[in-house]
Amino acid sequence: MIARRLHRIIGIVLLLPFFGWALTGLIFFVKPGYAGAYEMLSPKTYPIERQLQITAEPSWQEFRYVRTILGDHLLLRTNSAWIQVDPANHQQRTQPTENEVRTLLKDAFSSDSARYGEIASVNGNVATTNTGVEVTLDWNRMSLQQKGSDTDRIDLLYRIHYLQWTGVKSVDRVVGLVGIGLVLVLTSLGAWMAFRRG
Repeated sequence: MIARRLHRIIGIVLLLPFFGWALTGLIFFVKPGYAGAYEMLSPKTYPIERQLQITAEPSWQEFRYVRTILGDHLLLRTNSAWIQVDPANHQQRTQPTENEVRTLLKDAFSSDSARYGEIASVNGNVATTNTGVEVTLDWNRMSLQQKGSDTDRIDLLYRIHYLQWTGVKSVDRVVGLVGIGLVLVLTSLGAWMAFRRG
């Protein structure tokens, strides 16, 4: 009867994690609202209007040449990092002004104005929209990252699902290992009781 009592106690302890796991698993299976939350937002690009001869320098590992509403951009990957240079003279470009950030993002938002709405504020290369979406511009890579409250909500569900409840990595690891250990003990006890009767 000790096995039955232990099985029952562990089952009760695991009710909340099992419920959370099943509910979040269902949400991950159906994926409601994922499209906007993890949408890949990019600066809008345009056809290159003029021919340009680019002579690569030895420190370049890769380069991209793109045209946006702000003009032409030469993006270089070097040994240390990505940088953006002026295509005409290969001098590194300074970070964009607030007006340039607004212009670039407004153009990018035209692909999904319902999600992004209007820019409410700009702080450096990070803009917040009136729909609550935060968009970060990586000027050197000419790329955008976006996240809204829906992204935060889905990330929270992932943390619940994977027993990352405290936000402290070492503690969450222990919680996860204890949870897995209890599931194994619960399964073993259940199997032992079922086959012992037979």
